[in-house]
Amino acid sequence: MMAATASMAGRYDTAVREVRVGRTSGRTSEDTRRLVLAAAAQAIRTHGTGATLDRIADEAGISKGGLVYHFASKDQLLSALAQEQFDAFRSEVEGQLSQVDGGPGRLVRAYIRASLIPQDADELRERFALITQLLTVPSVLELARRDDIRWTEDLERDGVPEPVRVLVLAAADGFGGAPLWASGPPERVREQLQRDLIAMVDRAVEG
Repeated sequence: MMAATASMAGRYDTAVREVRVGRTSGRTSEDTRRLVLAAAAQAIRTHGTGATLDRIADEAGISKGGLVYHFASKDQLLSALAQEQFDAFRSEVEGQLSQVDGGPGRLVRAYIRASLIPQDADELRERFALITQLLTVPSVLELARRDDIRWTEDLERDGVPEPVRVLVLAAADGFGGAPLWASGPPERVREQLQRDLIAMVDRAVEG
């Protein structure tokens, strides 16, 4: 269950540009790891999952040996890149959890808010293209399946009756992905939908 969220593509491209202009001194191991992931995302969006480790290393501005130090295989690299995408959306949802809202439906309400964050259409398409490519990899598909199961279990425990939960999440996911196909909806429409979906959740948990 992956809602459309703000793309990380811009951050990836910025990281790669930093490497290309010579940002190498003082770089930590974690910095290098993130730059490799950034370069992998860029290469895969452009060339698909057939992009070689040599190409990705070149994009990152490091040697292939430096890349393999962080990711022993291409499959490991692609899995890490996919996991970063899944974690990014979970972080968006967690960031929307209200500190004063501890009742039933708290996670569903946060999921709705995260899914309806305004997005740049071009960045969303880039992220969609990346994920579509990654999902052709069996190990990534398995990660996606596990992530979906985790979301399902977490949301089922949130106290929202299933018919309402399924309806509001489907609406949030679908509306969040709308910029993939056309220009984004007016802000007033997005805000009203968010209010309406959250009101449905509130009524459902209040009985």
